[in-house]
Amino acid sequence: MTLETTNKFIDTRHMNHALVLARRGLGRVWPNPAVGCIIVKNGIIVGRGWTGQGGRPHAETEAIKQAGPQTNGATAYVTLEPCHHQGQTGPCSQALIDAKIKRVVVAVSDPDPRVSGLGLDDLKKAGITVECGLLDHLAQDINQGFFNKINKNRPLFSLKTATTLDGCIATKTENSQWITGQSARSFSHRLRSHYDAILVGQKTVNADRPSLTCRLPGLENRSPTRVILDSQLSTPPDQAIIKTASETPTIIITLCSEIDEKARILQNTGVHIMTAKQNAAGSIDVMHAAELLANYGMTRVLIEGGGKTAASFIKAGLVEKIYWFRAAKIIGGDGLSAIANLGFDKMSDIFSWERLETRALEEDILETYRHPTVISKYDGLKD
Repeated sequence: MTLETTNKFIDTRHMNHALVLARRGLGRVWPNPAVGCIIVKNGIIVGRGWTGQGGRPHAETEAIKQAGPQTNGATAYVTLEPCHHQGQTGPCSQALIDAKIKRVVVAVSDPDPRVSGLGLDDLKKAGITVECGLLDHLAQDINQGFFNKINKNRPLFSLKTATTLDGCIATKTENSQWITGQSARSFSHRLRSHYDAILVGQKTVNADRPSLTCRLPGLENRSPTRVILDSQLSTPPDQAIIKTASETPTIIITLCSEIDEKARILQNTGVHIMTAKQNAAGSIDVMHAAELLANYGMTRVLIEGGGKTAASFIKAGLVEKIYWFRAAKIIGGDGLSAIANLGFDKMSDIFSWERLETRALEEDILETYRHPTVISKYDGLKD
């Protein structure tokens, strides 16, 4: 093995470590990206850091703080280009310079125009050796939601659904508890903890009366913001999801623009109301809803139902990833479908999703799919 190959192997190992740290921030750091940083001196990790809740503190400053004086002459591995601009804290590029870091290995550049390329330039001008692009596809996958927010003004949308073998989410009487077993439901709660928000339609709230929180032991404080699509503000204020809005942030996206008595009752419980545009069918324009959530700061949204809500986001081309839990049960043709009508007439008009993974969850199966236009094949929940 050549020295160059050995060094590449070492760099890859340390960057993978930094990527694992970055994933710890998913669902907690919005509107900021989730970043990991490793500082290595003489082959030994002397500092580790990842983005804190709400985006502060930054990964680099935490790793520098932990490493102390050992940063002098060390190598820093960072999953995203260090920030250049002055925000609530100083630029991370300057923090690395002040720490006398000798070499910085970056996975991917930051798309934010306040940073893009400028952080790397700061380091180079200070005489620091800079390398960028190591495991960039993995780093971009972790922060795809942040990249979407910057480049497309929308979050990353993933769809999670739990169905029978024949694709039903409930019986004809709308009874759905429970289709999948405990292991699948626990995985679903873990999945929630990696997202900024859970989005459902108003009919799902009425039918299932969900709390939409993360109820795994140790992850109770990782519940994401709840988002309800409710065009006419018809969600009853006695629903658990509304009554707990002061504890777990809750947003209702509606078509109602006037603040009437109905809206005031909801707002008094702590619900935040957003008004979206109306589409040609008289429903909420989900593209505009996506913009509203991005402007609010969200980068990752998990859609959990129902069938019409899922179909509207799929038809708009917003869904980039699908988590499909399947139970070994059959309901039949009178059951409720996981996805409402999409309007396809010919098979040639339908694209195929790329399957990333299949895993057994006791008696159930989880299949993970990626939209065919998304190049990366990395599943951020594997580690």
